[in-house]
Amino acid sequence: MLLLKKKIITHMAHLDYAEIMAHLQTGWTFNPEKNAIEKEYERKDFLDSVAFIAKIAECAELLDHHPDIFLHDYKKVLITLSTHDEDGITELDFVLASQIDLIP
Repeated sequence: MLLLKKKIITHMAHLDYAEIMAHLQTGWTFNPEKNAIEKEYERKDFLDSVAFIAKIAECAELLDHHPDIFLHDYKKVLITLSTHDEDGITELDFVLASQIDLIP
């Protein structure tokens, strides 16, 4: 069940390395080359992966914060989050990450 009900617009300063590491949630990793956090999900099949991506898109629109999404090997979905406006990772990335983790 998603917690977001209406559009939220938030601008935040980027986090430093220690703050990023303290905020990392289960399965999420910090990619220093991309200055982003990432997580790969393995879904049931291709159609389930596409439906999962559609649900991510709904969350992203509500937050006005859009991840990079890569569907590969027909059922694996790699999510990459960073805040381009702040040239780094912000708390908004972790808000979206937590919402994505709630998608069944």
